[in-house]
Amino acid sequence: MNRKIGVIGGMGPMASQLFYKMVTEKTVADRDQDHVPMMILSDPQMPDRTQAILSGKTDEVTARLLEDARTLENCGCDAIAITCNTAHYFADKIADELHIPIIHMIRETAGETAEEATATGNRRVAILATDGTIRTGLYQKALEAQGLEPFVPGSEGQALVMHEIYDCVKAGLPYDREAWADIHRELTGHGCGRALLACTELSVIGSDNDLGDMYKDPLEVLARRVIEFSGHKVKPGR
Repeated sequence: MNRKIGVIGGMGPMASQLFYKMVTEKTVADRDQDHVPMMILSDPQMPDRTQAILSGKTDEVTARLLEDARTLENCGCDAIAITCNTAHYFADKIADELHIPIIHMIRETAGETAEEATATGNRRVAILATDGTIRTGLYQKALEAQGLEPFVPGSEGQALVMHEIYDCVKAGLPYDREAWADIHRELTGHGCGRALLACTELSVIGSDNDLGDMYKDPLEVLARRVIEFSGHKVKPGR
């Protein structure tokens, strides 16, 4: 089995290249031919997902995401992966329009997090995400379905998360260490056992910096699921 994965990326571009790196590094491979076949459609012109959700004007994003997904489907891909958390709000709207599955980063992350919470006994999970992802309740619903207790930062903490995403990573700048320290203090102060880097810009921060074991990256979860779906093996400890 050697299933081809279609990846919709470009939201943002740094996260897409990080995802490809993750899949490559996590795959058990001794030669080129042992790696996962992928088609990456980078669409940086996709309208901002958070703005679309907050404004209620979602049709353009939904239509464009469906077009991208159908392009990959028509190119022979066996499944779709989307390297943007907020875009999964729109992915849920187009899933029934496709003949191939979407490997759902949010649901996969919630399931894996629940297994970890059973082992640790701490079921409070923080969600660090865009205002759009928070507004939709995507992660809150997925975590609650797994018996977990979602925690969302207060207004000041959420503003700092958005600062890290838009003012730092999307702008091509280093993350704000002082702002992150404030975010971390809020999460630990509310007893969170886990914190999800539920925006792929935050995945970039997590990849470039040692944030600690508390933080879990859904993009890494997606990378592992893509490898497994394709019929390949994930490296131990990855």
